Amino acid sequence: MLGLDPWVLAAIAVGVLVGAAVQGVAGLGLNLMSAPVVTVVAPDLMPVVPLYLAVVYPLAALSREWRDADFAGMAWALGGRVPGTAVGVLVVAWASDRLLGVSIGLMVLLAVLLTWRSIRVPVTAGSLGVAGFVAGVTGTATSIGGPPVAILYQHRDSAQIRATLAVFFVVGALLSLAGLGIGGQLGAHDLYVALLLTPMLVAGHLLAGVVRSRVDAAHTRAWVLIVCGASGAALLVRSLVG
Repeated sequence: MLGLDPWVLAAIAVGVLVGAAVQGVAGLGLNLMSAPVVTVVAPDLMPVVPLYLAVVYPLAALSREWRDADFAGMAWALGGRVPGTAVGVLVVAWASDRLLGVSIGLMVLLAVLLTWRSIRVPVTAGSLGVAGFVAGVTGTATSIGGPPVAILYQHRDSAQIRATLAVFFVVGALLSLAGLGIGGQLGAHDLYVALLLTPMLVAGHLLAGVVRSRVDAAHTRAWVLIVCGASGAALLVRSLVG
């Protein structure tokens, strides 16, 4: 189907389903979970397919919690993301699949480490601009752009975290896709694959609604970080020795 072996498509679908459920609970996680899987089984789909999904899925959170979003803060973060996106486009054009795999693995592990340590960084115009720039580079090159901004907001109310990150993901992913399109790195095949995976986003959204009401938040966070860390480590090892 679309030139992909059934097992490859199934593996990506599971990664998207789990990542969507995680993001529905924690505010991020879709591409932390799915990008390493895509990079291992179908590197040609990186980073475009995960970016398409990153545009669609946060719309569900915005439809429900948009009033909780910190729009003023996101103006600073997205201002930083614009030049970061330009740098990310250059990275995609220059880097090999192996280098991108190593970069994604390191990005996931760094995000897990910083989140686990619960580092508290002041939310200011400067910190938001820097976080947005870093997210622009990593989000465009690896499809993982949430952690820099999530670290700033991790001590806020959970609804504000989800809504604010949703704004950043939608606009940021659109900026990254626009940059990649200008660079001639978008194709119809990636869009078709993303559309095929869209039902997994719906299923993950529904699953997240169940999990939010039944699972202790502290334990959920710990297991999410463990799974993300294992995924990032496996991708890093594979990219280094493969």
